[in-house]
Amino acid sequence: MSRFTLRSPQSLFAPVTTGCIYFVAAMLSLLVSRFEGGLAFIWGANAFLMAELLTSRVAYWPRAILACGVASMAATAIFGMGPAAALPMALINVGEALIVAVICRHFLNDRAVTGSVRPLVVFILALCGVADVVTGLAAGSVAALQTPVGFWPSWLQWYTGHALGGLTCTPILILLMQGEFGRWMRETPTATKIEALALLALFTLVTVHIFYWARYPMLFAPLLPLVLIAFRVGHIGAAASIVILALIGGMATMSGTGPLMIIPASLGERVQAFQFYLALSFLLSMPVAAELNGRRRLFQMLQESESRFRAIAEHSGDVVLDISMDGIIEYASPSALEQIGCAPDLLVGQAAANLVDPQDRAAVIAVHRQAMAQPGSVHKVEFRPLLASSDLECCEMVSRAVVDERGQSHGVVSMIRDISRHKARQRALQQVAARDSLTGADSRRAFLEKLDAEMERALQGARSSLLLIDLDHFKLVNDRYGHNAGDRVLSGFVQRLRPELRNFDSIGRLGGEEFAILLVDCDSHGASLMCERLRARLAAPIDVNDRGEAISITFSAGLAELDGRSTRSAMLEAADKALYHAKHSGRNCLRLAA
Repeated sequence: MSRFTLRSPQSLFAPVTTGCIYFVAAMLSLLVSRFEGGLAFIWGANAFLMAELLTSRVAYWPRAILACGVASMAATAIFGMGPAAALPMALINVGEALIVAVICRHFLNDRAVTGSVRPLVVFILALCGVADVVTGLAAGSVAALQTPVGFWPSWLQWYTGHALGGLTCTPILILLMQGEFGRWMRETPTATKIEALALLALFTLVTVHIFYWARYPMLFAPLLPLVLIAFRVGHIGAAASIVILALIGGMATMSGTGPLMIIPASLGERVQAFQFYLALSFLLSMPVAAELNGRRRLFQMLQESESRFRAIAEHSGDVVLDISMDGIIEYASPSALEQIGCAPDLLVGQAAANLVDPQDRAAVIAVHRQAMAQPGSVHKVEFRPLLASSDLECCEMVSRAVVDERGQSHGVVSMIRDISRHKARQRALQQVAARDSLTGADSRRAFLEKLDAEMERALQGARSSLLLIDLDHFKLVNDRYGHNAGDRVLSGFVQRLRPELRNFDSIGRLGGEEFAILLVDCDSHGASLMCERLRARLAAPIDVNDRGEAISITFSAGLAELDGRSTRSAMLEAADKALYHAKHSGRNCLRLAA
């Protein structure tokens, strides 16, 4: 179902033109098919109004409805049931068209009525199931009062004339108003035009033969070329065929010739029968043509999509794989040879899981199944390749399901991207973020993550300790020697302490001159001894500048043994209170947390 541009006539003469066309159509219907003095058996005027409303913006509707209402009043007053019935019949006529237009606009949301099968079904239900049933009751009542024809015969005349006329003519008029015929003439190759003309000529010859020359009633005979035209030419050809059938068959039936003459009934009933035949022919050809038109558009879109996909796949640095539902590779892009060291032809027919390191296969298979179960969504997974070039260490696979016309998954398209450099940069950034740029100690965030991990171990029974350290009188160093000297003291402090710590111990800078040391598998007694050894390593002065000036520093410390039942904040607060007590006890000392 395709959208189309709604018309919005701005000319003051547009409603006048609309009204004149409606008046001519109504006048012809009344003059030609008002056989029994009641309602017309053929009515195409409302088909024109419905096509006008369905192809124009709502802002134009009031002018079109007013113009056609006036035209209906004039036609009814002059050629129909007279002035007394002019106003009610005008309201009923425009009411029918308005009901159909509102229903179609609501359910189709500005989409073409002739685009595919669903819009046609909506239009048919709106016209035959709602509008003509409702307005037929009102029209039957007016006709029963103004003519010799009774209510139910009048209702039947209204329903058949308007339903069959609207059903046959409205889609064709919509195609005209949308410019589909002109577009077809401009865009269709000459060979296709010649084929269409030949098929229409054949259909015309068959129709003339059936309605004028045939000795036997073979109304089924035009249906074969009609369906053939629908297949070969599309909805434009089907619409043209319906017009040819309506003109030839209608003229024959009205003149008293043709296969419908075998019906022992009045001319009006024969006309109704012909309209019914014409509507069935329409229902046979137009939906088929609309469905084929939709399939042609889908096929064209698939061809364009396939071309784009091939161009991207064959020139992309990423590896593109088509993977079946059971995980078998059905297509591999040329970049597979460069990226994973395997020719694409050798990959086809192999299980995609064979490209993945055994440790990561479960995750990759799970993502494949998720993509199949959730079509329309994109799924990513990182894995280590099993077969790869020397510089390929890590890959990212982006997968999305391929669905059929019912929306069911029948395979997966996956793109494999080399993210080894990205991972290396990520690790480098993580290492930078985990280190204090000045001292080389752990950053605050990295140290707290290690503290969290160690508290988990403490919950299982491990005995570790947290040592908070603050350099004594560090502000005086900055004030006397400058900040560069202060930086040298901080970095020298860490360098002095690090050799005394074990590989699994950690020292972190929490901020300024405050540091923290995590002593793994070390209780408070062992941590106290470690603190004294650290204090001894600071006995020698630290150089503060290039002139050979050096100073000795000391530190105050607060010690807390990790308790697995406490939170990280509680442990830091306990060690900080012990540090505060050490500062107020003369500094250069250690105090234990209570």
